[in-house]
Amino acid sequence: MSAGPETGTYAALFDASPTTTKLVTLGNLSRVGARPPIGQYIRLLWARRHFLWADARAKVASGTRQSLLGKAWLILNPLIDGAVYFLVFGLLMKNARDIDNFVGYLLIGVFLFQFTTQSITGAARSVQTGKNLIRAFTFPRAALPIAEVLRNLLNLGPTLVTLAALIYFTSPAEEYTWRLALVPAALALQVMFTTGISLLVARWAAALPDVVNLVRMVTRVWLYASAVFFSFDALLADQPELQRWLEANPMFIVLDIVRDCVLYATTPDPMRWVWLGGWAVGTLVIGFITFWSAEESYGR
Repeated sequence: MSAGPETGTYAALFDASPTTTKLVTLGNLSRVGARPPIGQYIRLLWARRHFLWADARAKVASGTRQSLLGKAWLILNPLIDGAVYFLVFGLLMKNARDIDNFVGYLLIGVFLFQFTTQSITGAARSVQTGKNLIRAFTFPRAALPIAEVLRNLLNLGPTLVTLAALIYFTSPAEEYTWRLALVPAALALQVMFTTGISLLVARWAAALPDVVNLVRMVTRVWLYASAVFFSFDALLADQPELQRWLEANPMFIVLDIVRDCVLYATTPDPMRWVWLGGWAVGTLVIGFITFWSAEESYGR
């Protein structure tokens, strides 16, 4: 291997033919670990989609492998939470009398809200726990928080089946209509919104690890601000301005749309879809760009 005489030539690398040399100039080289352009970054992520899916499935399996009941905990955890909330808010605080089909109302709130909060909490830790992987391999770092969302999305599958069965067998007889077909669209927008928030939180937690503790507190407040186990109509009837602000919360919109479609055979207000679509697309774009802009800092 010998250097050529051209100005700016750094090295000559041989290829498959032992008599052929290739000149490598400054224009052919790229800095190791440099942030790629956003279009190339998206293509790199897409090229690793199969690995992300396989990694998420492996984490789902390993997360319950050491427990006696195994994957049953994917269903038992939200069921236990729902039972506690029903006892406290449905029986002790008597919220059930203010809400039609309170059991279904509560189960939808608990099951869907947990998907978002568990994804965000996992994403907040993803960069810190993946430091060794980041330093050992070159890959789009956004794969780490996205893998957490995929993991919880896989967990959501059996949870939704359980939710459907519980609503069918434990709730009052409901009229099931074509509006059930709108539920996957609402869930898709929820996944987009959750991914965007997860990317934002992962970026902040990578710069300031204390964000992980703040996330737990914020999600607890968010739980109450999303009407998971009570109704704003009954609680804030004399405060319409506050109710209007709280109902702009994207998680409340998701729950409200799904409840209308599943429990009350009601077509959701079109403006609900506009608001939720804006939250989903805006948060995903902002979260992705924010995370990508700090790509080179995650391995430090």
